[in-house]
Amino acid sequence: MIEILQYTFFQYSLLGSFFTAVACGIVGSYIVARRLLFISGGITHASFGGVGLGFYLGVNPLLTAVFFSVLSAFGVEWMSRSHQVREDSAIACIWSLGMALGILFVYLTPGYSPNLSAYLFGNILSISASDLLAMGLLAVVLTVLFSLFLKTVLYISFDSDFARTQRLPVAFVEYAMSFFIALTIVFSIRMVGIMLLMSMLTMPQIIVNIFTSNFRRMILCSIGVGFLACLAGLAGSYFLDVPSGAFIVIVLVVLFLLARLLTVFKGRK
Repeated sequence: MIEILQYTFFQYSLLGSFFTAVACGIVGSYIVARRLLFISGGITHASFGGVGLGFYLGVNPLLTAVFFSVLSAFGVEWMSRSHQVREDSAIACIWSLGMALGILFVYLTPGYSPNLSAYLFGNILSISASDLLAMGLLAVVLTVLFSLFLKTVLYISFDSDFARTQRLPVAFVEYAMSFFIALTIVFSIRMVGIMLLMSMLTMPQIIVNIFTSNFRRMILCSIGVGFLACLAGLAGSYFLDVPSGAFIVIVLVVLFLLARLLTVFKGRK
């Protein structure tokens, strides 16, 4: 195990795992606190339209996925605010439209798309230097912003009506968080994959929430749980030659079951 640390791709994978855990831990805590699980799922699957467009145009699929994801996030936020369409209906439309467009673009792309499975199911060993740079910058920006404005985000997450009475910029913060949710989703695709990415944004927080409801503690512990799951996914991807996303989800489910058993055992004791 020590010998493979000398390989550049493995070092990239380790750093990518950490940056992904930080970004998903921070953003995922906001998602769970505001109960935006289905919105994040809709944005995740809508990003496949951008991936397909990238293959069709012959450009980096993550660039077009960013465009699709941010547009989808803002679209759901706007429709839910205007009350013209029910939020769940808007999510369903964006979810299905993104997947349909992605399938259409991939089908129209000449030849075979060899890296498509990495975007669908994740491949932790395929992280490039550009992916690492983007994820690292996002993790740093999120860490700084949440360190400076944690109380503001906390008030808006749990009681937006009260936050408005305190003249806090509720609309701006919600749109900004939608933007960062979209970026986190896109930059984490290579790690976990579109099909399984929701688990990385929610499962660590659900596990930690069994033991604490403190928002700051939830963020820190979620980062630790997410990083542990990513390391397990890295080991599974390298030694077993399986998609990293599937292994990460299995580890998170096992940790959740262990956490529940521990609480049941302590309760009976």
